[in-house]
Amino acid sequence: MRIGLISDTHMPGSLQDLWPQAMAAFENVDCILHAGDLHSIDIVDQLSMLAPTYVSRGNGDSGLVDDRIKDAWLLELAGITVGMIHRLPSPARKSSDEIIGYLDQHFDHRPQVLIYGHTHLEGLHQVADLLIINPGSPTLPRNQSLRLGTIGILDISSDSVNASIYQLTEDGLEIQQSTSSNNLTLSLDSIS
Repeated sequence: MRIGLISDTHMPGSLQDLWPQAMAAFENVDCILHAGDLHSIDIVDQLSMLAPTYVSRGNGDSGLVDDRIKDAWLLELAGITVGMIHRLPSPARKSSDEIIGYLDQHFDHRPQVLIYGHTHLEGLHQVADLLIINPGSPTLPRNQSLRLGTIGILDISSDSVNASIYQLTEDGLEIQQSTSSNNLTLSLDSIS
């Protein structure tokens, strides 16, 4: 299963339509997870034309009502439990206990993979046996001016979980970060 990851599009405002490079990257995904700060349902409608789209409500999404938007999602995707929430304490600065405690407050069951946004800072982190992914922002990377930013792809197969962060470029995509279950301690018991 191939899952498109995106967050913090801030549209319209940053752009009217998502960069074509991001749309092309999501053409062959099975679903899209948007980790919040849409600002309008329009981007969800655009992404939903490519694949089923799920959105975690961001701080800029108050007042948006749609079945595709929830505060937090816990999805079973190809045998892996994937959680999604907009805000998360920084995995680079907070302890594993603080991150796990935060997740326990927001999810009934702990996910194996967690997608989040809010910071506009792309990154792949491991906290205990949890893979944490922030795809960054395709429109306002690192919370700076409008320019080509980042998206993510999560690939789940029968024996591996691979996550990649891609920089959008004038010519398409360039891999920025990548990791897999081969160099993580993510428990794959449920998919073996």
